[in-house]
Amino acid sequence: MREPKLREVDRRAFLKRLGSLLEVYTAAMDPPAEQLSGRYTIMERHSAYPAFRAFVLERRRIPIPLRLPASVSGRAPVGNVAGFAYGFHGVSGQWWHDVVHQALIDAGGKEHADGWLGDTFEVAELHVHPLYQGQGLGRRLLSALCAGRTERTVVLSTLDRRGSPARRLYCSVGMTDLLRDFEFPGGGQTYAIMGGPLPLAR
Repeated sequence: MREPKLREVDRRAFLKRLGSLLEVYTAAMDPPAEQLSGRYTIMERHSAYPAFRAFVLERRRIPIPLRLPASVSGRAPVGNVAGFAYGFHGVSGQWWHDVVHQALIDAGGKEHADGWLGDTFEVAELHVHPLYQGQGLGRRLLSALCAGRTERTVVLSTLDRRGSPARRLYCSVGMTDLLRDFEFPGGGQTYAIMGGPLPLAR
């Protein structure tokens, strides 16, 4: 299986591929089908956030089944994305930023929260299709995404599964747990909030 090509995409190219990105997200995360339209809208909104940056891993063709609701699948997904990652500069007024900032204040005070989120690059999504996992592609995406960023820190949330490949990857580049067993408003699965200094550790 030929290795997918890593490519940085601007906001326009990101939005053009959004259907395919959501297919990868669906294959990697297996979310309830009713959540996908909302996830599409969230990712669309994220692309307008400050200092947005995105990378995709693309192949000419990969066998990804369409599992999207009609409201999303009708938006012409490209269908050749093997993985993707994107992030942006975190600022007050962004939902994730504000929720996590308050939780960090509750856990360690305002200085602690500002130390992590006062000048941060937030990795919003990083996913590799299951057909391509275990090949180091997540590391390639994360390294490319964070390379050259001028923020002081990088932060993200990941499912709180001790020893998972995602957590091992993030720990290997110098990220540590800021919050464990964290539940976002609205309930659902628990997450680990992780953060580290930039540039990433090699």
